[in-house]
Amino acid sequence: MGDTPKPDFSGWATRAGLVCTDGRTIMTDAFKHQDKAKVPLLWQHDRTDPSNVLGHAILENRAEGVYAYAFLNQGSRAQQVKLAIEHEDVEAFSIHARQLKERDGNVFHGNIKEVSLVLNGANPGAMIDNVFIQHGDDKVINPDEFIIYPNEPIEHADLPAEWEEELVHAEAGADENSDDNETLEDIYESMTPKQQRAVDIIVSQLAGKEGEEAGGEGNDSAEHSEDGAATSNEDAATETTDSSNENIQHSQEGTEVTHNAFEDAANGGTLTHSGRRIGGTGTLERKKPHLSHDELQGIIEKAKNYGGSYRKAFMNDHLEHADYGIEDIDFFFPDFKNLDNQPQLLARQTDWVGRVLAATKHSPMSRIKTLLADLTGPEARARGYVKGNEKTDEVISLLKRQTGPTTIYKKQKLDRDDIIDIVDFDVVAWLKWEIRFMLNEEIARAILIGDGRASNSPDKIKDPAGALDGVGIRSILKDNDLYAIKHEMAANTAPGDAIDEITRSRVGYRGAGSPTFYTTDEFLTELLLEKDGFGRRLYNTEAELASALRVKEIVSVEVFNDEPTLVGIIVNLTDYTIGANKGGEISFFEDFDIDFNQEKYLMETRISGALTKAKSAIVVTRATGTEVSTIEAPSFDGATDTVTIPVVTGIDFVVDGEVVTGSFVITEDTTVTAEAKDGYYIKPLTTKTWTFTV
Repeated sequence: MGDTPKPDFSGWATRAGLVCTDGRTIMTDAFKHQDKAKVPLLWQHDRTDPSNVLGHAILENRAEGVYAYAFLNQGSRAQQVKLAIEHEDVEAFSIHARQLKERDGNVFHGNIKEVSLVLNGANPGAMIDNVFIQHGDDKVINPDEFIIYPNEPIEHADLPAEWEEELVHAEAGADENSDDNETLEDIYESMTPKQQRAVDIIVSQLAGKEGEEAGGEGNDSAEHSEDGAATSNEDAATETTDSSNENIQHSQEGTEVTHNAFEDAANGGTLTHSGRRIGGTGTLERKKPHLSHDELQGIIEKAKNYGGSYRKAFMNDHLEHADYGIEDIDFFFPDFKNLDNQPQLLARQTDWVGRVLAATKHSPMSRIKTLLADLTGPEARARGYVKGNEKTDEVISLLKRQTGPTTIYKKQKLDRDDIIDIVDFDVVAWLKWEIRFMLNEEIARAILIGDGRASNSPDKIKDPAGALDGVGIRSILKDNDLYAIKHEMAANTAPGDAIDEITRSRVGYRGAGSPTFYTTDEFLTELLLEKDGFGRRLYNTEAELASALRVKEIVSVEVFNDEPTLVGIIVNLTDYTIGANKGGEISFFEDFDIDFNQEKYLMETRISGALTKAKSAIVVTRATGTEVSTIEAPSFDGATDTVTIPVVTGIDFVVDGEVVTGSFVITEDTTVTAEAKDGYYIKPLTTKTWTFTV
């Protein structure tokens, strides 16, 4: 086993509690589950080029955030980046995380997919703080570093007397153990040259930023040329760096020029920032940005807001607003994809449609004629004979009705250009399906209640209703009483009473076998919610309720809501015949219009429909009344056990079968029920029962 490999560098992949440039704040332990996880190390989050994979990083969860140990590979890009890191050209980390769980901009959980080195990071604390340079003798050197974090205080250099007093006041109490005799300049001078340079640069950047905001291209603006020299908008002098006016340190890599940022300010002038590491012993031409007393006062106020920490004030002022990455990067994002590859349906419930069409009888002839012999009259009865009397002939009444076909169609068209351009799914196949889907629903609706259009509408599907002769589809709702028995309940019939009435109406049924009860889902729900005196459901399943109603099954039909007085239809659709001649069945046609470059589609059928057996259906309706859609609940005073009954138009409040009004005191658990008065009815699913406990 060899020695454990040492990282090339390390630092904070992300710091907790800091506002990132995208407005998010990473919370402590948001990535705790990824402690010791290994993730790819990339350059600028670029996953499109394999050469941008620089190596990998080992994550370490800490209370302050996520720390990363970075290991570079031997790729040319990785080695270039390594050199840039050693020369402090690249200092920022950034993470790419997914599956975020966040609230109000605070991220509590996520999965880090990769860590990247970036020129400017989004998280102000995500910085490299240790660089491990491997020399030929295998000795690892950790060079002195100065990294500023927003959660730590910053030391500052000496300032003019009137400013220093304000700065010291802002930091009062921050360090009670500090040496009172140590001046700000002493603190500054105690820093390493690298630390001094970092402070100088931040002060310079702050002054330059505020100068730009105040005066645009004023004297505070600075531009750096390609060779690293700083040029001012003023006539900046070229200064030769020597030991007489600058702190100069020589190294094998060249000359490092440092300058006390607070030196000139102490002498009543401007603040300057340190130079950059340059090769040889050349000169440094730099801008001296001016920092006025008012501007520095602003820094002092910001420091007060951060508990006396100038470091936090600087970082929040600068790094939170850093720009980074690619402008309009969303141009590279993939297009939005439809999850279902075709439109989802916003349609009525249609489970009933197939059941209706499948239950009807189909005839190969479109002209339907029925003959009924009425054997219910006295003339049809058998008679007794008295010797010597003449026998009377039986008279049988014949009833005949005829129903002819009508055409029902649905027509659509598409531009051919659109058909070609839609590549995610087969739009033509989907359109054909939609046409058939809607045509079936219209036919099923016409069989039960008619299409609902006005009689003078050109689009109306013809309905002969109760006429002896006619063309179209005879709706059961409007059919003659001889074929469809009508049973009307009072408007204020309660659900429990409705069950009894529907069951009683069943005695008039003369249709085939066991019928089906078609009704609304709301009414079905009301019946299923019926309870006994102990609060137990009377019917636990639809099958139990169907048995009580003497029907085979109960089917919900949403379009019944279009008929406000309709409660339901009891029918076995074997007794309903749909007739169509050959060629009149449902057919699909398509054509291409050369002139308009359009594909046109037509689906149509020519059919007739009618009940063919007398008294084969029962139509249950509710008498016309006024709907009560909301009921104010009775109030209860638990201290006095007093129930107060509100006044609601059309409603009686009942306790144990007795109507109650006003206020009354209860001595035991009491249930109050709202019941509709004559001429009123309660809208289905409206709360109408309240129980009060003493």
